[in-house]
Order: sequence, then C-alpha cells, then structure tokens
Amino acid sequence: MPNQDEKFLAMLIYLISFFTVFIGPLIIWLIKKDSSKFIDYHGREYLNFLISYTIYTFVASLTFLILIGFVLVPVVAIAAFIFTIIGAVKAYEGTEYKIPFIFRLL
Repeated sequence: MPNQDEKFLAMLIYLISFFTVFIGPLIIWLIKKDSSKFIDYHGREYLNFLISYTIYTFVASLTFLILIGFVLVPVVAIAAFIFTIIGAVKAYEGTEYKIPFIFRLL
C-alpha cells in the first residue's frame, strides 16, 4: 500500500503534465522510480501514454488532408485530457490504473 507521499507524487506526474508535458513527469519519475514501485508504475504508464498519444495526434493530423482530421484531432485531445485526469485521481486513490489504448513500451 503506497503512503501519502507516494500517492501525491504519482498524482503530480499526471497533473504537472498540463504545464510541462514531458520534463516535469520525467524528472519526478527518474528521481523516485528506484525508491517506490508505485511511482515507477505511474511514471512508466504516463510516459507510455505520452508516446502513444503523440503518435495518435500525429496520425490524426495527417488525416487533415482528407478532412477526417478535423474530427480526429479534437477526439484525441479530449481523450488525452480525460485519461490524464482519471490517471491523477486513481494515483491519488492509491490504485494502479491502466490507461486504455496505449502502447506499453517502457
């Protein structure tokens, strides 16, 4: 069972991503991954999420040429926002949340 500090830092990985998409979560994860399995899990999950949704956004942006991108890009953006909030809430609750539709590379 993770303690309050671990829950807070895991939640912060998701919330700081609204201000520093890559650097903030990466710094927290790199500093705390060896001392907490819980923070390591959420750090890896967020970075996998970031990689996956960057690819989804790139592909959706390419579809602007055939006018589908006008629908796909907002859908990907809204899904990324919602899954980030859900991840933060689940991290603060102390549960390991698997974000849907991501490639687990790390």
